[in-house]
Amino acid sequence: MGIFSRSRRQPVDLENRAPQTGVKYKDLLVLNQLRQAGANLTAPRHVLYYLYFNNRATAESAASAATGSAFAARVREPIPEDPDKWGVVCERKSYVLSMDIVRDNTDYFEALAAQFGGVYDGWEASVD
Repeated sequence: MGIFSRSRRQPVDLENRAPQTGVKYKDLLVLNQLRQAGANLTAPRHVLYYLYFNNRATAESAASAATGSAFAARVREPIPEDPDKWGVVCERKSYVLSMDIVRDNTDYFEALAAQFGGVYDGWEASVD
């Protein structure tokens, strides 16, 4: 039996959490991709988190809140194909991704997006 399925016939919801760590399965997939690419997960790395909001004012409020939680944050202009979606990119440049950090940051950014009526779209990290 694999880590991401209960049986060969029953897939796991990626929004669910692994019982051992409390980390969402979608986050475990990102960690696994980093490992497969050769990342040493005990080493610090650049990590980015992505959120989207319906207007600039809300995006700026969320970015300000993230900055107050020790993340660098910037608001991105909407792309022409989606003019009502303002992006917020939050980052830390030297960050070690422990299971607790991954779990806590997902919880933080999901709550931040909900607080300002937005959507948390996930994260990525550098391999080295």
